[in-house]
Amino acid sequence: MSSAAAQRPLKVIVIGGGIGGLTAAGALIQHGFDVEVYERAPAMGEVGAGLQLGPNALKVARALGLLDELRKTAAEPLNIVSVRYDTAELNYREPLRSISQERYGAPYFTAHRADLHALLARLVPENRIHLQAECTGFEATPGGVVVRFADGSQREADVVIGADGIHSVVRRQIFGADKPRFTNQICWRAMVPIDLWPKRIGPGGSVAIERDEYVAWLGPTGHVICYPIRGGEMMNIFAGRVWEEWVDESWSVPSSAQEMLSAYAGWNEALLNVFAQVGQSFKWGIYDRDPLPKWTHGAVTLLGDAAHPMMPTLAQGAAISMEDGYAVARHLASRPGDPLAALEAYDQERRPRASRVQLQARQQFENNRKSPAPPPLDRDWIFRHDATVDPAAQAPA
Repeated sequence: MSSAAAQRPLKVIVIGGGIGGLTAAGALIQHGFDVEVYERAPAMGEVGAGLQLGPNALKVARALGLLDELRKTAAEPLNIVSVRYDTAELNYREPLRSISQERYGAPYFTAHRADLHALLARLVPENRIHLQAECTGFEATPGGVVVRFADGSQREADVVIGADGIHSVVRRQIFGADKPRFTNQICWRAMVPIDLWPKRIGPGGSVAIERDEYVAWLGPTGHVICYPIRGGEMMNIFAGRVWEEWVDESWSVPSSAQEMLSAYAGWNEALLNVFAQVGQSFKWGIYDRDPLPKWTHGAVTLLGDAAHPMMPTLAQGAAISMEDGYAVARHLASRPGDPLAALEAYDQERRPRASRVQLQARQQFENNRKSPAPPPLDRDWIFRHDATVDPAAQAPA
């Protein structure tokens, strides 16, 4: 970094305006950096429906000043309820709301993805977000990095953060072209009004279900996760199904209630009755990648799905991306005169943790297919982590 550059705020370009990219941009702006976000889509907004935000994600939201606003549109599930896929007999019911803050240092929310995305976007001035800006590559220079775009334009920066998803252009230039791994799972996302949710399930209605509970139906061919969002007004449905055929990874492939009913024939009638009332649904194939040996190359680094796409079985994709975004800003702020060292330190801190979550998500998927399903793999080490502070200041996982 030149002496002239050292006298001005570090210039950071973030490629990708999703949850991870906006978290990074918002945290960097809080630390006083000069930040620009380049997003290839024509408009800001997140597709999809619900997502789970464990305590580790909400520690980031709190550090960004968003926790209270997020609470207004999110839900806070009372319990986690696990039932059999066919009979709806109770596997277990565990408290969540009453223990999360005390045990992990933050609550556990379920929210609409678009609501979180909109809050994160408010952290970045509109004139710092550039739409329809498709990155085609970058080039290292003596003073930093030059980023190229499809319209022929170029931009210079001291640091570039690739937050451009599982098909990341930044990742491909650093590590070469490869294909993500199809995980033999396809999923549907849908929402229904909370009033359509059954109050009792199981043999003879033996299992009472509260409106604010998180309910997981586990079977050998898939799992269906249902939880409240939008302040408890809607129930989000995430339906994963083992599938041998490759399916488009796009979240925008339209589906239908009938297709969901066909895929889950033989599952519990109460669940299928809810499926029958789905108005709009989308399906996509689940892909991931093996952990990378490195995320950073000079003044360029990765975060989120660009670095560690993972299966959704631990509900940690958004959370780990938020951790990445805050952590990269924290490291750059701690070494403002040496961004290369900051990115290396970020890489060394974040990569082992994200890789461990990636691999545990795969193992949880395999466990969910067993009959009977074993208890969930331990997530305490995930939830206790606080990416907003130096790991040396935290108790070991």
